[in-house]
Amino acid sequence: MQPSADFWHGKRVLLTGHTGFKGGWLALWLRRLGAQVIGISLPPNTMPNLFERASVATGMDSHFCDIRDAAALAAIVRLVQPEIVLHLAAQPLVRVSYREPLATFASNVMGTAHLLDALRGLDSVRVAVMVTTDKVYRNKEWPYPYREVDVLGGHDPYSASKAASEIVIASYRDAFLLEQGVAVASVRAGNVIGGGDWSVDRLIPDAVRAWQSAQTLEIRRPQAIRPWQHVLEPLGGYLTLAQKLWGQPELADAYNFGPPTHEAATVREVVELAHVAYGSGEVRYGDGMEGPHEAGWLALETAKVRMTLGVSSKWALVDAVRRTMAWYRAHHEGVDARTLCEAEIAAYVALA
Repeated sequence: MQPSADFWHGKRVLLTGHTGFKGGWLALWLRRLGAQVIGISLPPNTMPNLFERASVATGMDSHFCDIRDAAALAAIVRLVQPEIVLHLAAQPLVRVSYREPLATFASNVMGTAHLLDALRGLDSVRVAVMVTTDKVYRNKEWPYPYREVDVLGGHDPYSASKAASEIVIASYRDAFLLEQGVAVASVRAGNVIGGGDWSVDRLIPDAVRAWQSAQTLEIRRPQAIRPWQHVLEPLGGYLTLAQKLWGQPELADAYNFGPPTHEAATVREVVELAHVAYGSGEVRYGDGMEGPHEAGWLALETAKVRMTLGVSSKWALVDAVRRTMAWYRAHHEGVDARTLCEAEIAAYVALA
């Protein structure tokens, strides 16, 4: 199963976080499918950013709104009357959450609650896919992938805020939206890579910035293991899940999206793949002791999406890294970002 233009064409889709990395890619894919896309997000917070470089707002209805402002958010939601909601807006960075814990909880917990509350009594909406993270699980540093039924938790404020938002999502589904006929699912995706991410404290953007400016890439925790995947992998999963929920609302639940367990890789392995693909650049590896606590080993069990949705990874890690570095290299050489994204989406869809 994969996203179908026959299904998405003409659907009114509310996408929060459309000015971000994942949100920008998803907005472009939805437009390719013919959806009527309404975006709600803060303005982009990096320079450069995919939203502006790829002209993401072109062809969609774009609103700048802080999801922490319940009244302003609800006003837009009720004005646009969405049929499907895809919620990606968040404070997405672990290290930022250590510096700004209250802002992180306000965005990720209360922002999610504000959106869900705006859907109460809204007759138009039938499906809501709420994006959290692979870091919602209480990390026990064990050598097993986490399943959707494992215990939630979080040491750092980012992880804790996303785990808390999972409880909020389940509560609104069970207490209000299920009875209203809205299928609400949460999705937990592994670490994503892809062209157009210029965030701070993310591995590939940090590498690109360092190597393009002839500086040394500093790696804090080279042995940390994560479930890396190209950004189109989980986005395709989100679209497929929303499509499935439209006809089978009883499938509303939590879902992991990630690569096969054996594809979970260390930071060092990803850097080495990126270095080969880029062709130059210096790297200095730390001892893993710098900075605040971060999980050492994390992988996701994805049997549920394979069995329930027919979703599995299409690009192996080496392909995902190669394509990501090729995107940055081509854009640096002057190729339009939107052209690069649309070509990447077309190549991904063609694999089906």
